[in-house]
This record gives sequence, structure tokens and C-alpha cells, in this order.
Amino acid sequence: MPASSTLRYVDPYKRRRRLYRAWAHSVATPFGFWLSRHVAWKVDPYLLRLTGGRIGTGLIIPTVLLETRGARSGQPRRNGVIYFHDGDRVILVASNAGRPAHPSWLHNARANPDVKLNGCPYRVEVVENEVERARIWELADRVFPPFASYRESAARSGRTIPILKLTAAD
Repeated sequence: MPASSTLRYVDPYKRRRRLYRAWAHSVATPFGFWLSRHVAWKVDPYLLRLTGGRIGTGLIIPTVLLETRGARSGQPRRNGVIYFHDGDRVILVASNAGRPAHPSWLHNARANPDVKLNGCPYRVEVVENEVERARIWELADRVFPPFASYRESAARSGRTIPILKLTAAD
């Protein structure tokens, strides 16, 4: 079974309804940040694994179980991450909610670019081209509007948020 068939296709051009937009913005409130950091990021790997990637704490926000290998340890590391598609590729944004540091999974993915999404193999490529990054940011903001404020927060601390493009591995 091809890896892409296990992920629900998330079309960034699809019109998001009012409930979706309201829920996405609630995540970017101070309480939403606290809840994400202290509950969701810890629960999501287990919940996504238990449900085969169908249910995460973000509920209607498209979330996938990302499995990387620890850069030093080589041990599997699992994180729930927001995703969407750009054609046949999967896009991940290493926002870390706009905090000054990159998420740990990014370091692991750079060190070991063969990862799994919901248990299926993918290969990571960091998007470096600024024109391509700008195009993908437009798509990302359509899927998860708080990414715009995350970019602003990260920029204030001197951080540029990386974008990862994943290709299904055979």
C-alpha cells in the first residue's frame, strides 16, 4: 500500500469553515498555547498511535504522527505535527508555536531524513528557496492561520521557521 494512501489528503485550497477557523485561532490564545505545550504535545503521540493517526488533540486540525530517529541516540521519537499537502508531497512546518528554538523533531529529521508519517516511510527535504517558501507559507496560512503569528514571534527572536517537504519513500 503506498504511503500516501494512509494519510487523509489535506487540500490547502479547500475553504475552511467558521468552526475550523475559530478552533484554529483558539489554539493561538495564551490558554491554547499552555494547553498545547503541557497537554497536547505530550498526549498526541500516544493518541495518534492508538487511533492509527485518525484522532489527535487538535480534533479538526490535520495532525499526523511523525516518527524520527534521535540524532544521537538513534531511538524512535514520536510527535504529533500539523500537516497539509502540496500536490503529492506532504508539508510540515517546524513552528514550535513561534518559540525562539526549533522543535527537537526538526534536528532529528535533519540528521536522519528518513522518517515515518502514521507508520509509513517518507524522505525529508528542507525547503531553502525563498520563492518556494513564500508560496508554501501562503498555503500553510490557509490550513492553519496562526502560523502567521508564529512567524512573527519567531522572527522577533531571530528565528526563521523551517518548512519541510516530504516525499513518500517506496
